[in-house]
Amino acid sequence: MMGNWGRMANYRIIAALLITGIIIALLMGSLNSGNITAINGWTVTDDGLLAYVVSMPQYNLTGPINDGNNTLSSVQFQSRGMQMEGLLRIPMPAGTVQNSTTKAGRIPGIVLLPGATVTKEREQGLAKYLADLGYATLTLDQRNLGAADARSDMQLFMEAKEPTEHKMVYDALAAAKILRVQPVIDPDRIIYAGESNGGRFAIIACALDAKSQGVLAISTSGYGTDAAVAKARLTDKDTIRFYRSIDPDTYLAKITPRPFAMIHSSNDPVIPYQLAERTYTLASQPKSFDTVGCTKHGYCTDMKADIEKRLLTMAT
Repeated sequence: MMGNWGRMANYRIIAALLITGIIIALLMGSLNSGNITAINGWTVTDDGLLAYVVSMPQYNLTGPINDGNNTLSSVQFQSRGMQMEGLLRIPMPAGTVQNSTTKAGRIPGIVLLPGATVTKEREQGLAKYLADLGYATLTLDQRNLGAADARSDMQLFMEAKEPTEHKMVYDALAAAKILRVQPVIDPDRIIYAGESNGGRFAIIACALDAKSQGVLAISTSGYGTDAAVAKARLTDKDTIRFYRSIDPDTYLAKITPRPFAMIHSSNDPVIPYQLAERTYTLASQPKSFDTVGCTKHGYCTDMKADIEKRLLTMAT
């Protein structure tokens, strides 16, 4: 499920773009060799791992309204200087569709992150399916609707300012905090899921949220930063730190021993199948990679059986 097709098609050459961005960064004089550590609760380690101190956000719920077999509420919360908007969908009555996912009268919750240019409303097709399986979802309107500008973010990083892509990870972590305090949701069974670019942020957020139970990554991949850095023969430590900090591949080891699940179409027209395979190869067990044959990018109905199976490994 994607929006602006032309913009998303850039993923086909993401490795080349990453190398180009690194080279441009060097030419722009971004060789700030100091150890860049911003204040206000965030940092990036020498290995390029993002770290956050996550606080419970102030939030408001509007609703709920009945939407078929679910209730739907609007969510507003403050996150890193911005008001975020989301939709909270809860099965009604909770847990009766997928009784195997219930626990002490509570159900699992999923932070659901759409692909770039996709609104929370357009993501509700997948959210409704997940509700039919017995999962509550909090779907976000991400900053810039999930679109990323690595060059601009790197410049912010070099100036010791918080990059937007880092804030987008924090937004997902804050959304998990909100899910955990909902009476019907089991706070110990929070899962991250995302499509395309949203899948990238979901992977990073899951890695940083040690209490989460796993991640479902649909039609996505990492960027292959380490290979790109080697090809460009880059040696500037801060530039490498930044690019590693926004690459899901950097965080895969931190997900273990929780399940890491990828679902990808062999005919994906935006993110090539081979890029998804590369990321999967880098991940540690327990992991799964399911292949479908639909001809669209993002969630398609061919993925339903695999989604149900993989989520159950995280929720039970």
